[in-house]
Amino acid sequence: MSTLDDARWDLVSRRQPADFLYAVTTMGIYCCPGCPSPRPKRMNVRYFANPKAAEAAGFRACRRCDPKGERAGIAEAVVRDACAFMEAEEAIPSLEALARRAGYSRFHFLRLFRDHTGLTPRSYAEGVRARRLQAQLAAGARVADAVAGAGFGSESRVYEHTGRLLGMTPGALRRGGAGETIRTALADCPFGRLLVGATAQGVCFLGFAEPDDALLGDLRRRFPRATILADDAGLTETVQAVVDFMAAPRAGLTLPLDLRGTAFQLRVWEALTRIPPGETRSYGELARMIGKPAAVRAVARSCATNPVSLAVPCHRVVGADGALTGYRWGVPRKRALLAAEKATA
Repeated sequence: MSTLDDARWDLVSRRQPADFLYAVTTMGIYCCPGCPSPRPKRMNVRYFANPKAAEAAGFRACRRCDPKGERAGIAEAVVRDACAFMEAEEAIPSLEALARRAGYSRFHFLRLFRDHTGLTPRSYAEGVRARRLQAQLAAGARVADAVAGAGFGSESRVYEHTGRLLGMTPGALRRGGAGETIRTALADCPFGRLLVGATAQGVCFLGFAEPDDALLGDLRRRFPRATILADDAGLTETVQAVVDFMAAPRAGLTLPLDLRGTAFQLRVWEALTRIPPGETRSYGELARMIGKPAAVRAVARSCATNPVSLAVPCHRVVGADGALTGYRWGVPRKRALLAAEKATA
């Protein structure tokens, strides 16, 4: 018959995250179950609920997995400071300047920054510059003024990399949907109210579980200059497909889509559609699916900005330990969607 210690040893031997610590009597140290150090012999292992209990028994914290989180806290503060510095600077700081500011070598700082953000400092700084450009264009600034204000040397650099930076041309972003008509339909669904928005190309917004005004406000923020036109009758089939999926998700929700985002976001959203109903993937697994294993946090941000929930199933992404992490429409609804998919898969 399996015991609690058997279960704990199984997690330690497989280096799986868990809510306890283990100590190695022959080494005098205690570790997290996921520690990458060589596995000890089971006969030399003891288990503790927290660092205080392990230290009271005479063990010291492992320097490799940092079970007390002390080094992780220092590193997180360093990365936060570097990010704030890059947010405040007009030009992109050099790696040497950032490392010198943090008090680390270039190599150490680069590795630390990658571990905490999934990006290089250069990529993060470019993202800051791209967000500035997006904000100024969305506010209606002239393209030339927005490019200069965001810190780009010339318009040509923006147009050369427009897909990576914006996902669309600067002019299209500046227009904010100007000249476009977005048809909308509101309806009741198993999670409250549902809003579907569609352009001539396909569904561009899908939201639920909020009041009508909140859902429409979200859509207008994404397309501030578009013409929003109620068309419940014209979108009847689309709405019914969404409602049917929520009630009984026997298969993926397949709809014509009009997705607009950066090239990276589009890659993440496309990968989400390849997760079968009834299955989940961690953010790390999703990052590996798009060939960017270190970009876990950037992948998580792309999931959070997904404009067409359900059709692009970001609810199928969970934490590394299987926990249901944050969901735009609420964790209880994420749990319900996953349970229904698993029951009908």
